[in-house]
Amino acid sequence: MRRPRPQPHPVGPGQESVWDYPRPPRLEQSHRHVVVRLGDVTLADTRRAWRVMETSHPPSWYLPADDVAMQHLRPGEGRSLCEWKGQADYLDVAVDEVLLPRVAWRYRHPVPAFAPIAGHIAFYPGAVECTVDDQPVQAQPGGFYGGWITPDVVGPFKGDEGTWGW
Repeated sequence: MRRPRPQPHPVGPGQESVWDYPRPPRLEQSHRHVVVRLGDVTLADTRRAWRVMETSHPPSWYLPADDVAMQHLRPGEGRSLCEWKGQADYLDVAVDEVLLPRVAWRYRHPVPAFAPIAGHIAFYPGAVECTVDDQPVQAQPGGFYGGWITPDVVGPFKGDEGTWGW
């Protein structure tokens, strides 16, 4: 059963609502400063990210592999299929004695509309520390989706219990 669209939260100056994002999603290049860390180790540092913005979801951020410390990533188990982007494969993060399974994902061969993110790496912000312009990122609720909640993005966000049908 499809739930009715929730009431979007008010948008303040410099903010955007996930309810203004399109479906199918939009791909947008960003030059904001994105950093991903695990403890004292920088896993990624870029100003060449892509954001994927889809109705009801905070953006997922895709970082060029050239700006990711790929020596800390290794193939993980499983794959998933996105109706918009294609087949994703997962990556584990290994730093010293710490191994975090399925912390990142990528689309090696996305559908043509998302070709710019081919080979780019996306991280789940609930597992590693992510910042955008030095602002801490919160993870999208629920653990399934990989959206990044920053102070400039307002919801409500898909992911919590009862939101599957949004």
